[in-house]
Amino acid sequence: MGQMIFVNLPTADLATADKFYEALGFAKNPAFSDENATSWIIDENIFVMSLQQEFFASFLVNGDKPAIGSGHREALNALSSDTREGVDDFVTRAQAGGGSVYRPADEPFPGMYQAAVQDPDGHVWEISWMSPEALQSMEAPSN
Repeated sequence: MGQMIFVNLPTADLATADKFYEALGFAKNPAFSDENATSWIIDENIFVMSLQQEFFASFLVNGDKPAIGSGHREALNALSSDTREGVDDFVTRAQAGGGSVYRPADEPFPGMYQAAVQDPDGHVWEISWMSPEALQSMEAPSN
């Protein structure tokens, strides 16, 4: 089994967070979901764990506290899309699930199309698509 990633995010309201992640099309993993947390499968080895604020805090040390809606950003969670249209669809689904546009869709570089949304707790999810030509031009030359 390859490595897996679990993005753990605090939430002020688990039901509201669940609505958002369900709208994005992520699959709920009931085996790791209860009244304190919901596990969402993004891909085979990628998961987001939405944790009630108090439960999230139980994993912190050194006086650290959850920073929901603080306006400070420590991370931008970034996902890829298979198509340019998938970026726009992701934004539409995020808004339907109670999220908002954090950064409107744009093309900052030729062949790269991206946008970012904010979940109801203020966590930012970037979504981007790169054309095959743009990806090919980024590949490192082989030695």
